[in-house]
Amino acid sequence: MTKIMTPSKKTTTAGQLDKAVAIYRALLEKHSGEFDIEAVQTVLGQSEFAGEQFAVFRRCVEMMSNLIIRRVKVDRSRSPQAMVDATGRKQYIDSKVAAAMPHGEGADTEVVFFKLGRYISDNDLDKEYELRGLRPVDPYSLMQANADDLALADEHPNGTHWKNADGKWCCATFHRWDDERYVNVNRFDDDWNDYWWFAGLRK
Repeated sequence: MTKIMTPSKKTTTAGQLDKAVAIYRALLEKHSGEFDIEAVQTVLGQSEFAGEQFAVFRRCVEMMSNLIIRRVKVDRSRSPQAMVDATGRKQYIDSKVAAAMPHGEGADTEVVFFKLGRYISDNDLDKEYELRGLRPVDPYSLMQANADDLALADEHPNGTHWKNADGKWCCATFHRWDDERYVNVNRFDDDWNDYWWFAGLRK
């Protein structure tokens, strides 16, 4: 009997949040005499300050697990090209594939990313989704996740796949090559490399 390895739905506890805040507060108190009061006030008034602090925390946590989870709000009324444009990336697009890509359902979506660390075919990749209690994420949700976090694919190249009306595999992928962030939507006839993170939805 196949064992379903469902990603944990346990979330951060109140105790863990309290500890994180206490650790950070202790550091601030320890070094408070090193900072100019006016400079501190200016930093606290910057809208991006909290987001940058949270990004460091998130990156550290994700490094310790093999799962990345993003909650996104998707406008599925957009055209496929509008979704691609909203990613703000260099585009490598097969227009026919993009025009027919699945839109998905629901405005609020939880996208789960996992990494295998080995080469894999599309057929075998579907089995890996199944083992984790996931199904491949729709391209719209994947695009929104990468639009919300432009740096996500810098260290975590990610993608999803689906079959077109002719039963052929297609893919949407996000990566960074040198200084160029790109999105790719095309037919796919090759194995996935070992560096890819795969995006799914819980069943």
